[in-house]
Amino acid sequence: MLRYILIGFAFYFLYRFIFELVIPIYRTTKQVKKQFDSIKQQHAQNNPSQRTTEKSTSHKPSVNKDDYIEFEDV
Repeated sequence: MLRYILIGFAFYFLYRFIFELVIPIYRTTKQVKKQFDSIKQQHAQNNPSQRTTEKSTSHKPSVNKDDYIEFEDV
């Protein structure tokens, strides 16, 4: 009889743990991720020039050896 009571308490605490902690955390993280995606999308729509500058900064210009001038000390 005591065994069934302990199993009942275990299921009760497991139920409370899942429905009061695990599921709310899952829902909150899902909602926060959706909000971050929304903000990111709005930021991309409001600043299209930033995407072009990121592309241009990532490309490094090639350097020619003819571009350098040697200087002599006077």
